[in-house]
Amino acid sequence: MSTLRRARCQFKAHPLTLDAVIAAAVLLCMISSAFAAPDGDHGVDWGARPPGVVSLLLMVLAAAALVLRRRSALAVLAATGTFALIECVTGDPRAPVAMTTVIALYTVASTTDRATTWRVGLLTMTVLTAAAMLAGPLPWYAQENVALVAWTGIGATAGDAVRSHRAFVQAIRERAERAERTREEEARRRVAEERLRIARELHDVVAHHIALVNVQAGVVAHVMDRRPDQAKEALAHVREASRSALDELRATVGLLRQSDDPAAPTEPASGLGRLDELAGTFRNAGLPVQVARADQDTELPAAVDLAAYRIVQEALTNAQKHAGTGAKAEVSVVRVGPNIEVTVLDDGVGATGATGTGGGHGLLGMRERVTALGGTLTTGPRYGGGFRVHAILPVQSRAGAERKPV
Repeated sequence: MSTLRRARCQFKAHPLTLDAVIAAAVLLCMISSAFAAPDGDHGVDWGARPPGVVSLLLMVLAAAALVLRRRSALAVLAATGTFALIECVTGDPRAPVAMTTVIALYTVASTTDRATTWRVGLLTMTVLTAAAMLAGPLPWYAQENVALVAWTGIGATAGDAVRSHRAFVQAIRERAERAERTREEEARRRVAEERLRIARELHDVVAHHIALVNVQAGVVAHVMDRRPDQAKEALAHVREASRSALDELRATVGLLRQSDDPAAPTEPASGLGRLDELAGTFRNAGLPVQVARADQDTELPAAVDLAAYRIVQEALTNAQKHAGTGAKAEVSVVRVGPNIEVTVLDDGVGATGATGTGGGHGLLGMRERVTALGGTLTTGPRYGGGFRVHAILPVQSRAGAERKPV
């Protein structure tokens, strides 16, 4: 078995060698058939009617032409057809030179299109058969003449079948390769989306709580000596913010580690139901926050609820960091038709701070969340000072949002 495999590999690497072997085998078959008389007194008689020198020469030339059949199939077909045509007219007894024409016709059919096969096959069949019947030494109805029609038809049909099978296999292979590329691209896209989702979530969780810890730590440093009671209260807020940050990080990391529980939630349980609690943490950090809701207790999809909460959280965090001392913030949640509108305003330094021009990822993360849900986000400085964040989110998130919150 290994010997056959090695031989097959050798022939694939050197197709000219394979064609030479085929040509030699065809020549041997033609010479054997030419020396055999099938209708002798005792069956097949060998050497009873040996072919002439011209027939032998035509057989050798036609077999030699087959060596080049892969390189120029039509030219080889024309050459072998010419040799077979001469043999049909002059050979007596006739030698099977037409065998090379059948092989050349098979090669043409297997390497070209069907239309070319039909045209070339019919032309070859017609010319050889007409020449043999009209100008050959045998009667027009001889079985050798009829056999030309059959063998040329078989050669063309077999070649066309091989070409069709080869094209079918190639189409299947290309389709499989295309499907594999599509799967790889889809996998890369999902990995990129998941990385963005994780980055957004970690940014929102960490940035909010670290900003509060930073503010309260500043308060502690400022009033430690003069107002120990206020310093203790600020430290309590630091401890609470740190605990909340750790809890949310633990929940996020735990959810990211789940791989075999499709029923488990894919995000921490944050939403507009915790809006008052969120506003309270900013009030404790020194940012007065007013909350107004007119959403009629709308039941939001998990993805929309989380996105609205994170938008408010990030906007208030930016206001805490950049609005300046004495600034106030307002949060409104309003149901307008099929949408929920979330607005966060502050009256601080506005676009002169890092809220509008910084290099952070807060505004980018908000925009990605809103875009993924099919909503719109507008951010920018307010007339007269301050900053405005306005998000419009569809109450019914687009297909798949609840399965994969952003």
